[in-house]
Amino acid sequence: MNVAIMGAGLSGLACAITLEKNGITPTIFEKRSSVGDRFVNAEVLLSILSRPVHDCIASLSEEYGIYLNPTSSVQKMEIISKNEKAVIEGHLGFSNVRGREQDSFESQLEKQTQTPIHFNSEKTYEQLLSSYSHVILATGDGEYAKKTRNYREDLTVSIKGATVEGEFDRYSVTAWVDYDLAPFGYCYLIPYSDKEANISLAIPDLPKNKDVEINNLWDQFYDQVRSQTNQQLPITDQFQITKYSMGICQSPRVGNTFYVGNCFGTMMPFLGFGQYASILSGVYAAYDLCGLGKYEELMKPLRKSYDDSLVLRRSMEQLSNEGLDRIVHALQGNIGEKLFQTRLINPLRVASYLLRPYIKLKEGDGSN
Repeated sequence: MNVAIMGAGLSGLACAITLEKNGITPTIFEKRSSVGDRFVNAEVLLSILSRPVHDCIASLSEEYGIYLNPTSSVQKMEIISKNEKAVIEGHLGFSNVRGREQDSFESQLEKQTQTPIHFNSEKTYEQLLSSYSHVILATGDGEYAKKTRNYREDLTVSIKGATVEGEFDRYSVTAWVDYDLAPFGYCYLIPYSDKEANISLAIPDLPKNKDVEINNLWDQFYDQVRSQTNQQLPITDQFQITKYSMGICQSPRVGNTFYVGNCFGTMMPFLGFGQYASILSGVYAAYDLCGLGKYEELMKPLRKSYDDSLVLRRSMEQLSNEGLDRIVHALQGNIGEKLFQTRLINPLRVASYLLRPYIKLKEGDGSN
């Protein structure tokens, strides 16, 4: 067995680490010049999105031998709609950095990988398939899955973000669900440290957003964040992504090709994060190759989580600012904290189950 991994991101490196632990040395190909050679941004690993797992970092360490140090634990979240604000406190998850940072998750995983990485690779999937017995597609997006006719695109999203300097509470994150700022999308502020933070605005590319200009929205959002924090927040770096595809593979494995990470569809449509699922997909592909499980079976819970997240995304697209105000108002106090802290149920799965008839009704009457 000789295994090629195409992509040295979260899923590809997690796959390599797991293979190495089980006596298989893969060959890793990365088209960029280094691991994490992309824009810098912050993300959150919210425990409410990973049920039944409550602590993703502990789970990766204890169950899978993947060791990651997040930027901080998230102890407070402010959720702000047009006229309401909910403050939720407790152990809510973790924040982390991605991209060209020495402490990014990609950089941390590279240090745990023994296999040399072939950077600046121009190898195509077809070339690897002809030279290796198994290929792990970990390219970070769904383009190869589309090319091989194994991908269902559910939406595209446009994102604009920046690194800003200021004074921040690194244990606190802020999210805006205000359709005046981000129509049918969301905005957030996630600190990297006490002195730097990432601010981002994301909107789905819906027909009802066809006349929306993200740069105009950005100016309004940037002013809102400066007003909210009472700081000038000078920008030191920024990025913009247009029409990034979000979808999922029809089959996680086709022949001896394994689709992992965002190439499979681990980015959750609801809020756009998917680091934990991406890492797990790489581990699960390695498990299959090592005879420790069947990839298709292991991926079923992740597919279910994606589908639940998609239902919540479609629900958001039906709401108005008034509806968002009602939800945020309901999250204030004990209700919100219990929802985020509970370990007995999967809140997103329950919400998805309850909202499915509503989404079908809206789709049936042409409102979507």
